[in-house]
Amino acid sequence: MNTVQPIRDKCLIAAMKSELQKKHRRNAFLFALGINTGLRISDLLRLQVKDVRDKSHIIIKEKKTQKNKRFKINENLRFLILAYTESMQENEYLFKSLRGTSPIKRVQAWKILNEAAKEVGLSEIGTHTLRKTFGYHFYQKTKDVALLQEIFNHSSPSVTMRYIGINQDIMDSAIDGFTL
Repeated sequence: MNTVQPIRDKCLIAAMKSELQKKHRRNAFLFALGINTGLRISDLLRLQVKDVRDKSHIIIKEKKTQKNKRFKINENLRFLILAYTESMQENEYLFKSLRGTSPIKRVQAWKILNEAAKEVGLSEIGTHTLRKTFGYHFYQKTKDVALLQEIFNHSSPSVTMRYIGINQDIMDSAIDGFTL
């Protein structure tokens, strides 16, 4: 499995949203929900309309850790959820396959994201890119690694910093200024 990166540039985030919207609104919503919640793809794909519509928080049991997770839905995300789920039934999966009633699989989500990434000139993109992008921009805004560590259920701040690519940014910057 290749290491993937967060999308650091907000213009590229906008380009991804636009590219994903061209194919299907479901794909754009998957990206938007992922980068705004930091939930793992395995948890995103299991969400149903009833889990998010008219809610103040997304409350789930994480598939990977089996821990309970409660994530606040901010006003902007509530608006996106309302618009996206407007014509959907309560028991429908948010990211329903176009060929049935079950949700898309992780591999399909990866294909969707990678196809759009190629179109906008991004590489090192995968399903974890959504979570890493959330973490990267959350950290850039708050500089609170301890809170982000808690959100991600990571064991230490150093794990969180490495995960969101901040350590790589620091190393890259140090090498840029280094010469013999």
